[in-house]
Amino acid sequence: MPEIRIIHRTVYAYQSPVSLGPHRMILRPRETRELKLLSFDLTISPAAEVTWAYDVVGNSIATAVFRAMAVDLVIESRMTLSLSAPHWPVFAIAASAQTYPFRYSVEDQTDLGALALPQYADSAGRLSAWVERFVMQRPTDTLSLLKDVSNGVSEQISYQIREDMGTQGPLETLDRGWGSCRDFAVLFAEAVRTLGFGARIVSGYMFDPLQNLVGSAGQGSTHAWVEVFVPGAGWISFDPTNRAVGAGNLIPVAVARHIMQVAPVTGSFLTRQEDVARMDVAISVAAVDPP
Repeated sequence: MPEIRIIHRTVYAYQSPVSLGPHRMILRPRETRELKLLSFDLTISPAAEVTWAYDVVGNSIATAVFRAMAVDLVIESRMTLSLSAPHWPVFAIAASAQTYPFRYSVEDQTDLGALALPQYADSAGRLSAWVERFVMQRPTDTLSLLKDVSNGVSEQISYQIREDMGTQGPLETLDRGWGSCRDFAVLFAEAVRTLGFGARIVSGYMFDPLQNLVGSAGQGSTHAWVEVFVPGAGWISFDPTNRAVGAGNLIPVAVARHIMQVAPVTGSFLTRQEDVARMDVAISVAAVDPP
């Protein structure tokens, strides 16, 4: 059960003093049976009034309100946690869902709601045609099908780090043939939703002490993957970037229907000039040294 220390520092620099609007931060990891948060500290400069709340899906949201103008904004979170998720999990999938296609219960279908519906327009059915290639027959093994779709994303799409903001739509990723981890996640989530599965986007950190996984830049970076709801097993993590199943090295911070809902920091600023903010992000994810 490794103890992991994460430092996430975001710096915005402005050309002249600006008036900062409220900033929304999703930086505190989601605790689970296999992930225990041992400590968490959030520091912000300039000083701000910070309030905490949970959003509709249980993400921990901090909102900072500023009183003074500033030429820079520094947001730093420091946390220590323990991660005990197995690297080779066994999923207790309900007998009714072990083969695809299956039907969610009325209660599950109601609660999943939009999570089981495609979020991007596809009038020509191109994504549906793409994902159908992985359904060799009906019925077929549910978990194997999900693994095949996840592996198919990384087999057919080349990974590239993208420093620019935003995320490609699933059809855009298929057309370009390349994308970042968040583009992989969006494509996989949309593909399995097309098959009728409930899926949600996950943003967080990847613990990669050997530095041999895709999507781990330098000491660390944010990472994106997907959770699919399968009756009996619950939410199963799929990381199409690394062809991985399970949360053995994943530290979730936020889950959402759409990738735009899981940005770590969002906010605004007001200025009388044509001011442009420069943003620098530094993330460290490392094991805590033993005493």
